[in-house]
Parts: sequence; C-alpha cells; structure tokens
Amino acid sequence: MTTPDAAAPAETAPIALTIAGSEATGGAGAQADLKTFQALGAFGIAALTCIVSFDPKADWGHRFVPVDPGVIADQLEAELATYDIDTIKVGMLGTPATIETVAGVLRQARPRNLVLDPVLICKGQEPGAALDTDTALKEQVLPLATFVTPNHFESMALSGLDAIEDEDDLVAAARAIHERSGAVVLAKGGVRLAGPDAIDVFYDGATLEVLRAPKVGDLAVSGAGCSLAAAVTAELAKGATPLEAARTAKEFVREAILHRMPSRAPFEAVRQV
Repeated sequence: MTTPDAAAPAETAPIALTIAGSEATGGAGAQADLKTFQALGAFGIAALTCIVSFDPKADWGHRFVPVDPGVIADQLEAELATYDIDTIKVGMLGTPATIETVAGVLRQARPRNLVLDPVLICKGQEPGAALDTDTALKEQVLPLATFVTPNHFESMALSGLDAIEDEDDLVAAARAIHERSGAVVLAKGGVRLAGPDAIDVFYDGATLEVLRAPKVGDLAVSGAGCSLAAAVTAELAKGATPLEAARTAKEFVREAILHRMPSRAPFEAVRQV
C-alpha cells in the first residue's frame, strides 16, 4: 500500500471568484454561483456584498441587508492574498458605498476576465437609492468589465433603447452595449421575447451569434441569470474563449432549468446538475 507523497505539489484547479449577494433560499446569488463553479470544475470562492431573503409574510418581497464595506474589503483582501485570481464575476452589489469599495479593489487587481452581471434594480431599496446604485454601477464597474451579461431590462438600460421586442432589437442592444463599454456582451432575451426559443445574443465587436434553445415553459426561473454569468466565468477561468464560454453557459443553464427545484414559494429555482 502506498501513501501520498507529502512533498508532491498539490493539484491545481482554475479559480473563480464571485463578488455577490447571499440569497437565502439557495437559488440565486453567491449560492448559485458557487454551485455552478463546482459543477463546471472550477474552484469557487465568494465575497458577500449583501444578504437578501424573501419575506413569505409580505408577498415574498425582498429583504435587503448590505454588508459593511469594510467587511467586503476584508474578504477581498484575504482572497486576493491567498490565490492568484484572474477571473472574477460581479453580481449584486447593492449600494453606492459597496460599488465604490469593490471598484477600487478591481482597479488594483486588474483581473484578466471580469464578468459583470449588471444587477441594475437593487431589490429591497427605495427607487431613489436604486437609481443612485445603478448610476454608480454604470460609471464605476461597467468600464472595468470584459464580459457583460445583461437581462432584458438591463439591456434596455445599458443600450439606451426604449424597448426590446424582438431578435433584431436584442441584436441592436448588444451592439450598443459593446460600443459603450468595450466589453463582450451576452444579451439575454430569455422568455421575455415572443417565439418558441429563448434567445441570447453574443457580440464581441467582430463576431455576432444568436444562441437559441427551446423555451422551458414561459416563466422566468430564479437564478438563471446568476448561473449563466457564473458559467461564463467558470469557463473563462478554464481557458475557454468568450464565445465558447457563452455557448457552454447557454447549454448549462437550460439543463439547470430543466432540472429546476420546486418549492412552496411562487417561483422555482435552477438546479445545477
């Protein structure tokens, strides 16, 4: 019987960091990101920016508690000191103070891949505070991103389009967001657009590809957007090209929706398999 050589180098794995909120039911946020990283073979770590929980006594509305910016900075300091991290996903940040803290760290870290899932409506905030958060995100984090994964609403907000009603509109939005940010764009149509397929538009300034998959029902599933961006992040950490990462992420999320987790809440959550 042989024993492992204590002097042998440890097995390495691609590292993916998510900077995101905790979603207590496990379907979205950092929980979904970490499960996606694990399923795709990346070593996942997380810096939590806020705590979000649904309120079953108030029509399942969001309860939002921000993490102190100093605590966020401490998490990132520890993670970046421990590992060589060149691939980071940014999800829900939640407040201008959080955005300022995270953006400052990202400007110093300068990761090779920075995937932004641009959560432009901060759940649980008043409209005025949400607008301040959205403005700060666009000004401080979007310019640092190398890959952006906006949903239907976020694609309108980032592109300046008044409406996105069909595939041509989504293509126009992806082009506009790339021109404004310089980032690779995967604009998500999901179930919001009419037709039998859920479509997403990939555009990197040279290559335009419409990714299609048959819709799985007509209702959005909790965590699909988080998981798509996390899958892109994991694949980029493994060395995939942006287009390869987008294709894999699309397939991964479709499977997660097919295997979605039922619940007593008025929504179902993706389940990574």
